[in-house]
Amino acid sequence: MLARTDLRGSTPTLAELRRALPRGGTDVNAVLDTVTPVVHAVAETGTPAALEFGEKFDGVRPTSVRVPAQVIADALAGLDAQVADALRESITRARKVHSDQRRETTRTQVVDGGVVSEKWIPVRRVGLYVPGGNAVYPSSVIMNVVPAQEAGVGSLVVASPPQKDFGGWPHPTILAACALLGVDEVWAVGGAQGVALLAYGGTDTDAADEPGAVLDPVDLITGPGNIYVTAAKRLCRSVVGIDSEAGPTEIAILADDSADAGIIASDLVSQAEHDVLAASVLVTDSAELADAVDVALEQQVAATKHRERVTTALSGEQSGIVLVDDVEAGLAVVDAYAAEHLEIQTRDAAAVADRVHNAGAIFVGPYAPVSLGDYCAGSNHVLPTSGSARFASGLSVQTFLKGVHVIDYDEAALREVADKVVTLADAEDLPGHGDAVKQRFAGSVRP
Repeated sequence: MLARTDLRGSTPTLAELRRALPRGGTDVNAVLDTVTPVVHAVAETGTPAALEFGEKFDGVRPTSVRVPAQVIADALAGLDAQVADALRESITRARKVHSDQRRETTRTQVVDGGVVSEKWIPVRRVGLYVPGGNAVYPSSVIMNVVPAQEAGVGSLVVASPPQKDFGGWPHPTILAACALLGVDEVWAVGGAQGVALLAYGGTDTDAADEPGAVLDPVDLITGPGNIYVTAAKRLCRSVVGIDSEAGPTEIAILADDSADAGIIASDLVSQAEHDVLAASVLVTDSAELADAVDVALEQQVAATKHRERVTTALSGEQSGIVLVDDVEAGLAVVDAYAAEHLEIQTRDAAAVADRVHNAGAIFVGPYAPVSLGDYCAGSNHVLPTSGSARFASGLSVQTFLKGVHVIDYDEAALREVADKVVTLADAEDLPGHGDAVKQRFAGSVRP
């Protein structure tokens, strides 16, 4: 089921590794022609266009974009008690981790009378996108909302596609998760039109003078989605900030002969059930383990609920087994791959994990599966994909903060360095920059 790439007996360069490793992904450019008219229409007319496209693509038109408070309350009241308990635990753990990510103002006295501070200002208003495709993702509500709240964002809206089976509102479990988090603004809009409406705003279907009728645009959009959502985020990023262009989800597992083949197989399956484009990659120095994983996969895939989807994902070019000479070579492979989720299932797993440079999140040992991170580890599961973990981080409190330098120099401190500023300005042929300093000492200067 899993194709094999045999790198044993070779020492490939980084460039060769990037070409040789399993990699799928999607071509966002391929759908830009489809998405561009949607974004432009919503930018021009707002809500009417968003609802029209929603009816076309989702097959339902909600009576309003903003979900009524009573609908949100009813969703929480009707939530299964065990699911509610699990969501509360997930929220508690996520808050514990993300609260430790808060940044403090730093103050650096460069010289006497010259201070540069850096303060962290929350983004004013954010839009948090929660998909509604193959599965229901209340966990994505938590992963987006908690860091935004911990950052101190004052205004946030969750957007999720309307569902035909639920009266045109987002899935009740999504709404219930919002209620548990104290989110009272939820928009029943998804896809490219949802992203565009977040970016450009509009007026709801209620009378314009009714409370809540104005759909204020946001300053930043975060959250995963399908290729159309990703394309819309790309088109809107000149208007708003975005967290990333998320590709299909992926897992890489670095394992040696001490690993359990059944556990590895189950983790590969768990990622593959997300999407037919999901990537599941095993990197190992043990051919015997690779063979055992193949056997375990045959058994587990046959028994899993979404076996058609899983089979397609595991059989795709994005998934496979990579054979290497040793764990050292395996580390080079996983660093080149830069997985969204990386599991380390080797001897001395913690020590091996410490040597990893590129991964969205690292899961150490057999008792830290990706599923734990998806729900209840306390970590964030909105992570960089498609190799972008080489330079990008997962969603965090920092995503919702802006670092702003505050420069406070008095006359003596400026005078001390004035000649250096003038010299550098002249070197760059920008004499006006130097004159701006000279002017301050040409005569009396107001305090």
